[in-house]
Amino acid sequence: QVQVVESGGGLVQPGGSLRLSCSASGNSLSFYNMGWYRQAPGEQRELVARISSGGGKSDYADSVKGRFTISRDNAKKTVYLQMNSLKPEDTATYYCNARNIFNRMDYWGEGTLVTVSS
Repeated sequence: QVQVVESGGGLVQPGGSLRLSCSASGNSLSFYNMGWYRQAPGEQRELVARISSGGGKSDYADSVKGRFTISRDNAKKTVYLQMNSLKPEDTATYYCNARNIFNRMDYWGEGTLVTVSS
């Protein structure tokens, strides 16, 4: 199993940038597909970006394409979400997800709050 902890959230102005980190402990991250999800108040949790266990494939929600980049460093057991050109509608709590590629079990962090406001 694996435990994940998010960090890097905070207050940023529209047009600014922020980098979120997801630090993992436990099993090797090479056994997990990883993803970032977000949830705004009163809204459903939605997938923002995901990346394959080896880092070879990634995909994004249409709303963040061209602005966000997901990456991973399995040796450091860390996944990143680089967020550029932030918009107020990006305001949400961002969650890190690890999915075991063999048994499909999911592991979640507690989330980190991102607020985009002037």
